[in-house]
Amino acid sequence: MNIIEAFCEDISALQVSNDFQINYRTVANRYDIFRRLIANYLEDIYHTSIQDSTSYEEFYYFNEKQLQKRHKSLYDAINIIGFYCNNRVYTLLMPSLPKLPLQEPDENFERYLKWHKLQSQNSYTTPLKDFWRFLRENLKKYKGITKDNFFFYLKECEFKYNFSKPICKALLKDIYFK
Repeated sequence: MNIIEAFCEDISALQVSNDFQINYRTVANRYDIFRRLIANYLEDIYHTSIQDSTSYEEFYYFNEKQLQKRHKSLYDAINIIGFYCNNRVYTLLMPSLPKLPLQEPDENFERYLKWHKLQSQNSYTTPLKDFWRFLRENLKKYKGITKDNFFFYLKECEFKYNFSKPICKALLKDIYFK
């Protein structure tokens, strides 16, 4: 097994560094490179294949620590919009809700946003709901993802959701060794 295969099999960088007796930072850096390559690859696919007849849905991502809070605020969530087209899920990271310093979160505005969440008429019949569960479950294994790096982890999940493991390995090898 090599590092690409380990990445596609969801083996942690720490485990790979121990198994292969390679410096952890070397493996983690390689994983970061894979995520960036995957993000570019998926963005190219998105721009060439999205059609008008897509299903879409907005999703608010809260990490595990935020989910445990009694009162969650949409101002702290990561806003994502997902599209389902051509039997694939595509995701776009949306801007965070703006919150002025020292301003209390507007609960009425948050209620409005929850009620008027963006979604297509038939989004409930597409794999988008499954993808949101897949995303939440896959991101649990990381102890924390910075907002700056969240995009790359999102794209990793999109890649692993859309393609089977053998296809993931082949695609990643292809884009890595180009």
